Amino acid sequence: MKLKTFVSICCLLVTLGFAAYLDSPYSFINKNYAYSTDQPVMVQPVDVEPDVPVLEEKLINTEKVDGYIIETYEEYEVYKDKDGNVVKSEPTGKIDTLQYWSNQQQP
Repeated sequence: MKLKTFVSICCLLVTLGFAAYLDSPYSFINKNYAYSTDQPVMVQPVDVEPDVPVLEEKLINTEKVDGYIIETYEEYEVYKDKDGNVVKSEPTGKIDTLQYWSNQQQP
């Protein structure tokens, strides 16, 4: 019984060791990938375009119908400058509606 347990544990350790080797950067599977370099890495700043639009949804209508509140939103492309000020806002034509139950009684 002890020999069987010992052999099982040894097989498990060999399997785990082989799996760890395959996952390491030194295995034959990963030989084509470089994980370290001898030369230092040069970091260069990336220019970010300030004219990239951000999509925002704006509430355009709210109405109550049969105990439900229906909100209508329209999507806009918002252009901002480097300081975060809105330069231009254009509607995309996409309209979403949100309907939810209102617990309050209508007047």
